Amino acid sequence: MPEIEAFADDVKIMLEASRLAASIAMAHFRQDPEVWYKNEGRSPVSEADIAIDELLKKILLDARPDYGWLSEETRDTEHRLGRRRVFIVDPIDGTRAYVAGRPDWCVSVGLIEDGRPVAGVLAAPARGEMWHGRLGGGAFLNDVRLRSGQGDVPDAPLRVAVPDVVAAQMRPGAVAGLDKVAGAPSLALKVAAVAQGELDGVYIRPQSSEWDLAAADTLLGETGHTLVDKAGAPMIYNAPDPSRGLLLAAARQQAPGLLALLQPCDGH
Repeated sequence: MPEIEAFADDVKIMLEASRLAASIAMAHFRQDPEVWYKNEGRSPVSEADIAIDELLKKILLDARPDYGWLSEETRDTEHRLGRRRVFIVDPIDGTRAYVAGRPDWCVSVGLIEDGRPVAGVLAAPARGEMWHGRLGGGAFLNDVRLRSGQGDVPDAPLRVAVPDVVAAQMRPGAVAGLDKVAGAPSLALKVAAVAQGELDGVYIRPQSSEWDLAAADTLLGETGHTLVDKAGAPMIYNAPDPSRGLLLAAARQQAPGLLALLQPCDGH
């Protein structure tokens, strides 16, 4: 099918670009890179973030000039809203870990078509990991195909990442029934762990953004998982506002039960 083959070509380009980006990241990693802060001092940005953003934008848009572009480190414009296909990029997801010299960060490169994720690459060179997937073509970690999640371990508590801000919105006693896992600096890698089957679910706190999720969402879709909002609706990308409310990544059959642990929303 032409569309599927097109995504295969896109993934090849995304993998090549991500490997170059990973090389830039590793050249600065643990080398005391220049860092400054945005969002009133809450969000670090390193010189590697900016260099990777520029590299990815040039390589990817030179190869696909008719695609749109959304990146955490590029000023957003309305130009992308008129494009069917859009690259959605986080040059370094987990910058706080990156500047601290910890390995849990990645270069995240996603591709969406008509609001749906169709291809994704996560390069986590400090962990020796390269994740990739495409619609209908499976999901892979270091070229080993990820199994489709079954979510069929009824006798064991589900291993779920629950941020404190989400735990506060859950029904009394709900957290006690889970094997609660600590958060991590890279949301993309945490979601990828669901696709891998290492985690059963991740509750995602409000104010995550499309660039945190687009690439990893493709991995979820290819392994029997889903990324949904509190109402159970799947994530739609390339919205005018890229930020999101509370979300859940989990196996399709387990998502309704995990959503039911949340307090009912008051009209939201």
